[in-house]
Amino acid sequence: MPPKGLSKTVLLAILIISILKGTINACPLELPVTTVSINGHRLIVEVAATRQSRTCGLSRRAALDDKQAMLFVYPRSRLRTFWMKDTWIPLSIAFLDDSGMIINIASMSPDQTEIRYRSNQPARYALEVKQGWFRLHGVKTGDRVEIMAPGAMGGAN
Repeated sequence: MPPKGLSKTVLLAILIISILKGTINACPLELPVTTVSINGHRLIVEVAATRQSRTCGLSRRAALDDKQAMLFVYPRSRLRTFWMKDTWIPLSIAFLDDSGMIINIASMSPDQTEIRYRSNQPARYALEVKQGWFRLHGVKTGDRVEIMAPGAMGGAN
Protein backbone atom coordinates (compact mmCIF):
# COMPACT_ATOMS: atom_id res chain seq x y z
CA MET A 1 0.00 0.00 0.00
CA PRO A 2 1.53 3.35 -1.02
CA PRO A 3 2.05 6.06 1.60
CA LYS A 4 -0.69 8.69 1.88
CA GLY A 5 1.49 11.42 0.36
CA LEU A 6 2.05 9.35 -2.77
CA SER A 7 -1.66 9.12 -3.58
CA LYS A 8 -2.03 12.92 -3.31
CA THR A 9 0.99 13.33 -5.57
CA VAL A 10 -0.45 10.93 -8.13
CA LEU A 11 -3.81 12.71 -8.05
CA LEU A 12 -2.12 16.09 -8.45
CA ALA A 13 -0.11 14.76 -11.42
CA ILE A 14 -3.27 13.41 -13.06
CA LEU A 15 -5.00 16.77 -12.55
CA ILE A 16 -2.08 18.70 -14.06
CA ILE A 17 -1.86 16.35 -17.06
CA SER A 18 -5.63 16.63 -17.60
CA ILE A 19 -5.48 20.42 -17.54
CA LEU A 20 -2.56 20.48 -19.97
CA LYS A 21 -4.39 18.11 -22.33
CA GLY A 22 -7.51 20.28 -22.10
CA THR A 23 -9.70 17.50 -20.75
CA ILE A 24 -10.71 19.48 -17.68
CA ASN A 25 -12.92 22.39 -18.60
CA ALA A 26 -12.55 25.78 -16.95
CA CYS A 27 -16.28 25.84 -16.18
CA PRO A 28 -17.87 27.81 -14.71
CA LEU A 29 -16.69 30.93 -16.48
CA GLU A 30 -17.34 34.42 -15.19
CA LEU A 31 -20.14 35.76 -17.40
CA PRO A 32 -22.07 39.03 -17.73
CA VAL A 33 -25.33 39.08 -15.78
CA THR A 34 -28.69 40.63 -16.59
CA THR A 35 -32.34 40.18 -15.62
CA VAL A 36 -35.19 38.61 -17.56
CA SER A 37 -38.89 38.58 -16.83
CA ILE A 38 -41.44 35.97 -17.89
CA ASN A 39 -45.08 36.60 -17.01
CA GLY A 40 -43.93 38.91 -14.20
CA HIS A 41 -41.43 36.42 -12.76
CA ARG A 42 -37.86 37.74 -12.69
CA LEU A 43 -34.67 35.73 -13.06
CA ILE A 44 -31.04 36.77 -12.74
CA VAL A 45 -29.34 35.30 -15.81
CA GLU A 46 -25.75 34.73 -16.77
CA VAL A 47 -25.40 35.54 -20.46
CA ALA A 48 -23.51 32.97 -22.55
CA ALA A 49 -22.95 34.82 -25.83
CA THR A 50 -19.58 33.44 -26.95
CA ARG A 51 -18.74 30.02 -28.34
CA GLN A 52 -16.68 29.19 -25.23
CA SER A 53 -19.35 30.31 -22.76
CA ARG A 54 -22.12 28.48 -24.65
CA THR A 55 -20.02 25.29 -24.70
CA CYS A 56 -19.35 25.59 -20.98
CA GLY A 57 -22.94 26.47 -20.06
CA LEU A 58 -23.98 25.30 -16.60
CA SER A 59 -21.63 22.31 -16.60
CA ARG A 60 -19.67 21.50 -13.46
CA ARG A 61 -22.02 23.51 -11.24
CA ALA A 62 -23.09 22.00 -7.94
CA ALA A 63 -26.29 24.04 -7.58
CA LEU A 64 -28.52 26.65 -9.17
CA ASP A 65 -30.66 29.05 -7.14
CA ASP A 66 -34.40 29.25 -7.87
CA LYS A 67 -34.00 32.82 -9.18
CA GLN A 68 -30.93 32.11 -11.33
CA ALA A 69 -30.70 30.99 -14.95
CA MET A 70 -28.46 30.98 -17.99
CA LEU A 71 -29.38 32.68 -21.26
CA PHE A 72 -27.63 31.33 -24.36
CA VAL A 73 -27.40 33.95 -27.10
CA TYR A 74 -26.57 33.04 -30.71
CA PRO A 75 -25.74 35.33 -33.64
CA ARG A 76 -28.67 33.99 -35.69
CA SER A 77 -31.65 31.65 -35.49
CA ARG A 78 -31.30 28.00 -36.42
CA LEU A 79 -32.27 24.61 -35.02
CA ARG A 80 -30.49 24.18 -31.65
CA THR A 81 -29.40 21.03 -29.85
CA PHE A 82 -28.33 20.75 -26.20
CA TRP A 83 -27.05 17.91 -24.05
CA MET A 84 -26.14 17.51 -20.38
CA LYS A 85 -22.49 16.42 -20.50
CA ASP A 86 -20.86 17.20 -17.13
CA THR A 87 -24.00 19.02 -15.99
CA TRP A 88 -24.98 17.84 -12.52
CA ILE A 89 -28.14 19.91 -11.98
CA PRO A 90 -31.54 18.80 -13.36
CA LEU A 91 -32.58 21.60 -15.72
CA SER A 92 -35.45 22.79 -17.86
CA ILE A 93 -34.70 24.57 -21.13
CA ALA A 94 -36.85 26.97 -23.15
CA PHE A 95 -35.91 27.61 -26.77
CA LEU A 96 -36.75 31.16 -27.90
CA ASP A 97 -37.22 32.76 -31.32
CA ASP A 98 -35.74 36.12 -32.40
CA SER A 99 -38.40 38.05 -30.47
CA GLY A 100 -37.94 36.06 -27.24
CA MET A 101 -41.11 33.98 -27.67
CA ILE A 102 -40.85 30.46 -26.23
CA ILE A 103 -40.89 27.87 -29.02
CA ASN A 104 -40.72 24.78 -26.81
CA ILE A 105 -39.69 23.68 -23.33
CA ALA A 106 -37.92 20.45 -22.30
CA SER A 107 -36.81 18.89 -19.01
CA MET A 108 -33.20 17.71 -19.05
CA SER A 109 -31.71 14.88 -16.97
CA PRO A 110 -28.35 15.53 -15.29
CA ASP A 111 -24.96 14.19 -16.33
CA GLN A 112 -25.82 12.14 -19.39
CA THR A 113 -24.73 12.33 -22.99
CA GLU A 114 -27.18 9.99 -24.71
CA ILE A 115 -30.19 12.30 -25.02
CA ARG A 116 -30.24 15.44 -27.16
CA TYR A 117 -32.70 18.25 -26.44
CA ARG A 118 -33.74 20.09 -29.60
CA SER A 119 -35.64 23.20 -30.54
CA ASN A 120 -38.80 22.48 -32.55
CA GLN A 121 -38.07 25.48 -34.81
CA PRO A 122 -35.08 27.75 -35.44
CA ALA A 123 -34.10 29.42 -32.15
CA ARG A 124 -31.85 32.37 -31.43
CA TYR A 125 -31.87 31.97 -27.64
CA ALA A 126 -32.13 29.24 -25.04
CA LEU A 127 -32.94 29.77 -21.36
CA GLU A 128 -31.92 27.14 -18.79
CA VAL A 129 -33.45 27.14 -15.31
CA LYS A 130 -33.71 24.72 -12.40
CA GLN A 131 -35.89 21.79 -13.52
CA GLY A 132 -39.59 22.46 -12.96
CA TRP A 133 -39.25 26.26 -12.72
CA PHE A 134 -41.31 26.91 -15.87
CA ARG A 135 -44.11 24.58 -14.72
CA LEU A 136 -44.08 26.02 -11.18
CA HIS A 137 -44.49 29.55 -12.54
CA GLY A 138 -47.04 28.70 -15.25
CA VAL A 139 -44.64 29.51 -18.10
CA LYS A 140 -45.50 27.79 -21.37
CA THR A 141 -44.91 27.73 -25.12
CA GLY A 142 -45.94 31.06 -26.68
CA ASP A 143 -44.99 33.14 -23.62
CA ARG A 144 -42.41 35.90 -24.14
CA VAL A 145 -39.14 36.34 -22.26
CA GLU A 146 -38.39 40.03 -21.66
CA ILE A 147 -34.73 40.98 -21.37
CA MET A 148 -34.15 43.92 -19.03
CA ALA A 149 -30.89 44.90 -20.76
CA PRO A 150 -31.52 44.76 -24.54
CA GLY A 151 -27.77 44.93 -25.26
CA ALA A 152 -27.43 41.44 -23.81
CA MET A 153 -29.51 40.03 -26.66
CA GLY A 154 -26.89 40.76 -29.31
CA GLY A 155 -25.04 37.60 -30.29
CA ALA A 156 -21.32 37.06 -30.56
CA ASN A 157 -19.27 34.47 -32.42
